[in-house]
Amino acid sequence: MRILVPGATGMVGGHVIEQALARGHEVVAAARTPERITLRHPRLTLAQVDILDPEAVDPLLEGVDAVVSTVGIGTSKTPTTLYSAGTRNLLVAMERHGVERIVVISSEAAEHWAHQGPLKLWIVLPLLQKFLGATYDDMRRMDIALWESPAQWTTIRAPYIRPSAAKGHYRMSAERALPGGWSITAPDMATALLDVAERDDLGRQHVYVAN
Repeated sequence: MRILVPGATGMVGGHVIEQALARGHEVVAAARTPERITLRHPRLTLAQVDILDPEAVDPLLEGVDAVVSTVGIGTSKTPTTLYSAGTRNLLVAMERHGVERIVVISSEAAEHWAHQGPLKLWIVLPLLQKFLGATYDDMRRMDIALWESPAQWTTIRAPYIRPSAAKGHYRMSAERALPGGWSITAPDMATALLDVAERDDLGRQHVYVAN
């Protein structure tokens, strides 16, 4: 496939690029500062773009088969529209160029909490919402943008993503948060994103992953 990777310079984005190339895919790595990407490969194209600029986003979707978005602002407390407006710009361009598949990173904290265990339900998730609520609020707006689009989207409800070496395996559920699913390594998160993008049975669904 030819895969567009917005947020390519982030902690997960770099692993997505490397793993996608290893799988034989073509990659368009999109970022505001693509010069930070030191990898060079005949199937890798670097693109400087701000996904909040719809006119800049549109041409990137030409010839693309799937979008794997690793866009994020980390643990910033500042209100943002990066997830919602950025994803909406991608969705508009996807529809224009006939691209159906998009996989995005979200968070368990952005999901309905009814399926969570007592510790997360009463302590962990309320604390995350209190201190990082602006991020999760925008992820919820991103969910609305995805639902309103005709795209075959999959949202991965990720736990804490650790900047650690890959464990080489992960768990996934399309039904509810995983027991003991407190974290996942960045390389394993990248693997999950690509595995989901390559599947055709997870369209218009939320899934959970964890090590």
